[in-house]
Order: sequence, then structure tokens, then C-alpha cells
Amino acid sequence: MTTPQPIDYRDGEVALVGELYRPAKPNGAAMLVVHEADGIGGNVRRRCAMLAELGYVAFAADLHGAGGPLEGDAMAQAVQAFLAEPERLRRRTAAALDTLMAHAGTEADRTAAIGYCFGGTAVLELARSGREIAAVGSFHGLLTTRQPAAPGSIRAKIAAFTGGKDPLVPPEDVAAFQAEMAAAEADWQLSVYGQAWHSFTNIGVQDSPDPRMRYDPVADRLSWKAALLFLQQALGDAAG
Repeated sequence: MTTPQPIDYRDGEVALVGELYRPAKPNGAAMLVVHEADGIGGNVRRRCAMLAELGYVAFAADLHGAGGPLEGDAMAQAVQAFLAEPERLRRRTAAALDTLMAHAGTEADRTAAIGYCFGGTAVLELARSGREIAAVGSFHGLLTTRQPAAPGSIRAKIAAFTGGKDPLVPPEDVAAFQAEMAAAEADWQLSVYGQAWHSFTNIGVQDSPDPRMRYDPVADRLSWKAALLFLQQALGDAAG
């Protein structure tokens, strides 16, 4: 199994610590992986290891700083502050992307980003910013934003995977996302898993007291396979 390498980087004055996973047999492509609300944890580390096994250079971003997770009120306040300031979230995510590309030696057309929950929101904001990158994939992230994409501004291909029973992403948000993507003339797709709740890819939420979160092994497997195919198509021969 790939052993991650801690990587120090910065967003302005904020010190950040991500984790770099190098594959034994590189495929020429790189993948940014952005964490849930609390910070880098088991789900993101597992995905990075899985991606490295497939040949990707994978990098677990640190959005909160110092590489450590947040809990309780501190976590909620940090996430709400980011949601209130999309530009700051975009800049923080872009700092991780820049770090990955520097270490992996990849260009934009050989680099993609995926994110989970809050991280899914983050990679969608990265795409909305117009950042040049091959693709982004959002797993049960929030789909709406305070700063919708302007027509023609999105360069990345977009895939979003959401749960039909996710109370944090109600049908009106799904409809708003579709309307935004259409108006932005983006290359996008959306998969809805009818019986899935929030955090459906994260096996760690099985012990969570939060009733909004449920691991769904079927939706997890289906969305992962769909995401890999989407990413391979977006990255072309590098990940084929």
C-alpha cells in the first residue's frame, strides 16, 4: 500500500499540510482529493490509496490548515465561513491543486479533482472559478453556491453524484444546479442514487449519530465506477 508523504504548502498566510500518494506505476495523470467537513480522514486517505493503485499521483488537500481535523462548533464555523465566501474556498482549493501539479509534474489536461461532502462543494467551486483542469467530480457535495458560474466560464468537465434522500441536497437544489450548469454552457453530468442519503460513500459514518448520514455500499460502488470512467474519458490516454 502507498505510504503518503506529508507536504507543507500555503494559501497566503495560512499554513497547510496535505498528503501526497505516489503510484508504483504512474499513468501520467494526477488527482486532487478534497476532504469532508472535518478534514483529512479515513475516507479521503482510502480514495487516495485506491487512486495511486490505479496509477494516479494523488494529493489529499488540507482546507482547514495544519493538516489536523476539526470537530463540533469549530468545524461548523469553518465550513459556514467558506460557504459564505466562495472566492476564499476557491483560492484555498486552487492552492492544493497548484501544489499537486508542481509535485506531479502534470499539466491541466492531465489533472483532475474529486471531493467528498464539503470537498465535493469545494471542487465544484474550483470549476466555477474557471480554473483550467480536465475534470472535477463531486460526491454528495452541496450543489448550490452564492456565486453561480457565468456563461462560458467553466473549463472543466463536471460530474456530480448525489443521494435522492440527501436532506442537505433537496430536489430544488438539484434543479438549481442543473439550471446553473445549463446556463453556464458547461460539459456536465449528474447521477442521483434514489435510496442514498448524505455521505453515502463514507463507510465511517455507520457509527455517526447524525441521522442525515448513511453509508450505502451499492451507491458507493456505482458512483466510484462511474467516476473512474468519467475521469478516464476526461483525462484521455493518460488514465486509459
